[in-house]
Amino acid sequence: MHPVNMSSAKSKLSRLVDAIEQGDAREIIITRNGRPAAKLVLLDAHAPENKIGVAKGRFVVPESIDGSNEEVAGQLLSAAP
Repeated sequence: MHPVNMSSAKSKLSRLVDAIEQGDAREIIITRNGRPAAKLVLLDAHAPENKIGVAKGRFVVPESIDGSNEEVAGQLLSAAP
């Protein structure tokens, strides 16, 4: 599809989005003062999301992870102003 100027895009936005959703156009370039300013494209419906627990099962937490807590806490307290 050929570029669409800003004022035309404002008045035809619904139709432009329909064209993208229906596959009539892969992308639509919106221009301002004759220069490309934005691109209208279909969003990926299956975009990955950052979720808590995404690394679950990818590593093992050692049993001794809390073994130095008192030592670390003591160093933090002695370093405090």
